[in-house]
Amino acid sequence: MPPPKSVYLDNQSCTRPDDRVIEAMLPCIGEAYGNPQSIHSRGATAKDALDEARQKTAAFLNASPREIIFASCGSEANNLAVKGTMAARANDGRHIIVSAVEHFSVLHAAKRLAKSGVELTVIGVDKYGTVMFDELSAAIRPDTILVSIQHANTEVGTVQPIKKISQIVRSKNPKTTIHTDAVGSAGAISLDVNDLGVDLMTIAASQFHGPKGAAALYAAKAARLIPQIDGGIQEDGRRAGTENLAAIVGMGKACQIAAAELAENVKKITALRNRLAEGVISKIPHVYLNGHPHERLPGNVNLSVEFIEGEGMLLLLDQKGIAASSGSACTSKALKLSHVLEAMGIDVAVAQGSLLFSLSKYNTADDIDYVIAELPPIVERLRSMSPTYAHFVKTGERMKVGPGTDYEHHGHNH
Repeated sequence: MPPPKSVYLDNQSCTRPDDRVIEAMLPCIGEAYGNPQSIHSRGATAKDALDEARQKTAAFLNASPREIIFASCGSEANNLAVKGTMAARANDGRHIIVSAVEHFSVLHAAKRLAKSGVELTVIGVDKYGTVMFDELSAAIRPDTILVSIQHANTEVGTVQPIKKISQIVRSKNPKTTIHTDAVGSAGAISLDVNDLGVDLMTIAASQFHGPKGAAALYAAKAARLIPQIDGGIQEDGRRAGTENLAAIVGMGKACQIAAAELAENVKKITALRNRLAEGVISKIPHVYLNGHPHERLPGNVNLSVEFIEGEGMLLLLDQKGIAASSGSACTSKALKLSHVLEAMGIDVAVAQGSLLFSLSKYNTADDIDYVIAELPPIVERLRSMSPTYAHFVKTGERMKVGPGTDYEHHGHNH
């Protein structure tokens, strides 16, 4: 029997495309199939659509259209930012700084560079996931080429004070290039590259009701980049490959809609987020909110449900028609903690029960109340089979669940 209701709360993974976005894309899938680089009239029509999308994307970020480089996804744009900058400025220095909670497309790119001789410094975060300013300031050197700090964490929702971070970096080394991965924050909070003081910024359309297959890297006019895809002259020679025109047009439309409706959506989604967090925490004991209590994305509710694992909850929620995600991952014999929760110092025994609900403009109060009603019996069922919960009920003490369990030193971090 199908579940009585379908509730989608996995918007940090991918959002539902807006109907207006789909409508804007359709002509580019059908009759307007020309290549923007072609010189005939059908190509010119495609070029006009590409230019319009670039203008809308630039306006969304308060940038110039010439500062927008279209890419296929956020990971590609992040790789271009990190590897492209370090390659272009190899003669200026060999030092790069990233935070410990970056998306893997930044972290792994930086670690790959480190294997080829680049010096890498990874900055830690506090228990809320906020970058340690003192650590960052001390790490900046005369040969620091790039600092890459994400705008908002897609897992725990913590929003970094990028403007302050930019000021710290500029005060220590004005020549350092500053990149921020804004995939998690685009469409959720206002973005202004000039106000934030960054040289590079990544966004992805699928995170704010646009299509998959379109992303953009803002690159200030003075920013130097070596292309990571060699080939034709697309994107002013900074990213080769025939443009995914329909997706890019959809992204431009999504940018336009997001900018126009941002204030209204933030107000609505924030109220739903608070309703969900407060409802779950009030009904289920031993549940903790991860991430910053205030400086967080409007639609992010990341919880740790103690004594059980996130994956079990996800499966049972799915049976009820509720789509969510988890920040933890388990292998057959050993717990593998989310690198974000680990960097925040959250105990492995608590972090394994992480559950991420990410909301969008399409969610309603009925959706939230449905989750608040369905989650408690799921947790109760799983805890009834949990040896760690049985031990806690019997003894009042928490038992170790594997390497990293250390209640005495960093407890539950809440």
